[in-house]
Amino acid sequence: MILLVNGPNLNLLGEREPEIYGSDTLDDVERSVRETCAGYGLEVAAFQSNSEGAILDFLQEHRREAQGVILNPGALTHTSRALPDCLRALPCPTIEVHISNIHAREPWRHESFVAPAAAGQIVGLGVAGYHYAALHLCALLAAHAARKPAARHAPTAPPGAAAGGEPELEPAEAVPVDANARGDYEP
Repeated sequence: MILLVNGPNLNLLGEREPEIYGSDTLDDVERSVRETCAGYGLEVAAFQSNSEGAILDFLQEHRREAQGVILNPGALTHTSRALPDCLRALPCPTIEVHISNIHAREPWRHESFVAPAAAGQIVGLGVAGYHYAALHLCALLAAHAARKPAARHAPTAPPGAAAGGEPELEPAEAVPVDANARGDYEP
């Protein structure tokens, strides 16, 4: 299951500052991510809250079944110390998404407290950033699943292997490089 988590004010997508955030709504974002993940046989649990505590509770509640997180923390990006701590406790990768380019906006938006706890960050691509985050997580999970059968037949567990002999997903694997990438993803 992929968790799609949106923070403060993102429930107002399509209404709030459309010159910055566009005209797509949060329902549009959720539908896009669900359709992308469905193509890989993955379900999506979507959640939005204006409350930091509710977001932490949702992430903790779903930590055992989560295979990846797509997170737009909104302004919590620049204020929350608890959110990155929570993400570090999850056994799956997180992709941080921002609709606008936070690095080209007001100086106080340039620092993300979440970024060090995320496998990657997508900024400034509008709501298409959510789609790319979903594609990345789904491809990562598909690649990891493709490696599982070989790991089950290994005579001994490799260093860092999880119980059961299957290798854990290493942080370095969170951003695979595809040497054959053509850049033909469609938003």
